[in-house]
Amino acid sequence: MNIAMISYHTCPLATLGGKDTGGMNVYVAELTRFLGKAGIHVDVFTRSQDEHVPHVLHNLGYGNRVVHIPAGPEVPLPKKELVNYLPDFVEGILHFTRAKQLRYDLIHSHYWMSGIAAEKLKAEWNAPIIHMFHTLVLMKNRVARSPEEIEGEYRLEGEKHVLQIADRIIAATPAEQSQLEFLYGANSKKLRVIPPGVDLSRFYPIPRDEAREVIGVPVKNRMILFVGRIEPLKGLETLIRAVAWMQQSTELLCCPYSLVIVGGDPEESQLSVNAEMARLQNLVKSLGLRDFVLFLGKRDQDSLPYYYSAADVVVVPSHYESFGMVALEAMACGTPVVASQVGGLAFLVQEGLTGFVVPDGEPEILGNRLKELILDPTLRDRLGKQANQVAQAYSWERIADEIKSVYLDALNLRTGGERTFQPLFSAM
Repeated sequence: MNIAMISYHTCPLATLGGKDTGGMNVYVAELTRFLGKAGIHVDVFTRSQDEHVPHVLHNLGYGNRVVHIPAGPEVPLPKKELVNYLPDFVEGILHFTRAKQLRYDLIHSHYWMSGIAAEKLKAEWNAPIIHMFHTLVLMKNRVARSPEEIEGEYRLEGEKHVLQIADRIIAATPAEQSQLEFLYGANSKKLRVIPPGVDLSRFYPIPRDEAREVIGVPVKNRMILFVGRIEPLKGLETLIRAVAWMQQSTELLCCPYSLVIVGGDPEESQLSVNAEMARLQNLVKSLGLRDFVLFLGKRDQDSLPYYYSAADVVVVPSHYESFGMVALEAMACGTPVVASQVGGLAFLVQEGLTGFVVPDGEPEILGNRLKELILDPTLRDRLGKQANQVAQAYSWERIADEIKSVYLDALNLRTGGERTFQPLFSAM
């Protein structure tokens, strides 16, 4: 089987924590790697953002490639501008494949712009489209905190169009499935619920003292960890205000702690830095938390198991998450998670079993849960062990097999009955 994986706006090889790099990058890279392990060839097509990076890289194993297609300036661009270069991107893919005499059995596109790009490729290759949105504009706009965060009608129309042209749609959770059905009117027969996976050979519990030695965190301090993009949607302000609230508690004087933030780049100039990063750094200063909050900037995927294992608790305070890859990776490393009760997080993080879920945007409630975990090592250890056990069900081997079944279904090659991933959720 020969698959064309389309990830237009972001490269799966990019360092995590940047403005447009996160769970989707990990998803595309890991899915491609494990499909290769299962004997499926995948070429990942993405827009070139750096003329100094080779256009073809064999970084995903098993002969699978990442192909950087020039489309517009070879520099990072805002998503609104990227729409203008979609035709160039498609023509670039066709030029590459014609020159190498390649054809693909199936197209797997990620994010709505990739789905738009897939339409012409579908006609050229007579290949079905499997699509995953990763985020939905109607959900993101519902939690937008300012007019600048609201995306325009063009994206909504694009998402609706992709729902029409795609042969199968993969939703990360039953919640996303419901959103697609009831908010977008998606055809239920096209939808399949398959969550992202986790590489259990990479994300596993590392003794805390060993992990902390690698990343340089003082062993005596409790460590609260955030990993993700620095943008309002991720809810970091809520977490910082929760830490400020915790500072008022005399109970915590016995347990020194720090909030470590992995994501973004705190060393960039004020002209180029993410505006949200600058706002959060100013908030930390105004709340008198400079001795308690550490902005570390971006980190590569290989270093994250050390951070997760070094942490006493990982916090995912997002206002919206279609799934929550960070939570799953932390769980696999045996670290309890406190997460907002939104989107996929409400399915993944199980109250009192793998961590806690808290109402979105409530610093005091979040602070109370963090205080409880910091003060109770027995509770932390129990939740961490249980979290690791739950994460075993999300192995990429299992997820890749489910994705393969959707491919076969779309190609009308499957024999036997339909398979879905619903039992994974109902068991939790």
